[in-house]
Amino acid sequence: MSAIIAITNQKGGVGKTTSAISISAELASSGKRVLLVDFDPQGNATSGLGVEPNEEGGDLYDMFFDRVSLGDILKPSVVDGLMVAPSSKDLVSIELELGKTPGRELILKSEIRMLRSQFDFIIIDCPPSSGLLTLNALGASDSLLVPLQAEYYALEGISGLLDTVNFVQQTFNPALKILGVFLTMFDSRTRLSGQVEDEAREFFGDLIFAQRIPRSIRLSESPSHGLPICKYAPDSAGDKAYRSLTKEILNRCEGVLDTPAAANS
Repeated sequence: MSAIIAITNQKGGVGKTTSAISISAELASSGKRVLLVDFDPQGNATSGLGVEPNEEGGDLYDMFFDRVSLGDILKPSVVDGLMVAPSSKDLVSIELELGKTPGRELILKSEIRMLRSQFDFIIIDCPPSSGLLTLNALGASDSLLVPLQAEYYALEGISGLLDTVNFVQQTFNPALKILGVFLTMFDSRTRLSGQVEDEAREFFGDLIFAQRIPRSIRLSESPSHGLPICKYAPDSAGDKAYRSLTKEILNRCEGVLDTPAAANS
């Protein structure tokens, strides 16, 4: 299997980066070869896995200008089998600098194509926006995962995300699919979380994963220690939740992504 999955939501604060770190680490812990591409200029996925950014002149930003290849900048993480393409703070200006350069939305896809056979999964942590970085991520991906916060205004911005997905499908990646949507910061003690889940299931139907990610102090603490939850607090509620979610993801990938097109593209 070779699968490229973008994790995205245009609304910030939904647990997107925590999910990218945790799912990548769980996949690697299950024996998969995994690459996490930190495409958010904030670089939280990079630091959350105890990885130092690359030096200027040889980082993810420079990849866009053909100064380095994606393969040149990969670093090992604290999890065996999990490599990281560290973020660069300079990515924040990439849209302005590339302007209307032809093919600018497909730069990451071209770079990933050269690495795809080396990994079972390539996970892309997207910034909370619909700009050029997210378009590159969606253009390179087979599918996307959407974390949805179990709080007020959870579905805010979803229509914008779906519009972006539709645009990408209609222009430069017609094969892109939504692999699934999962609830984060879920508190089963509150009526609100249940209401949000009901609304999400009505909106997304079978795309909603069964496993919900609970609100957890341990999950909140782990990035500051440079460790994914499976290393920081193994067998905690957060670790068990992400382990279960990752199993669901693997099951869906078996039916959706394990195809000749996915393996050879």
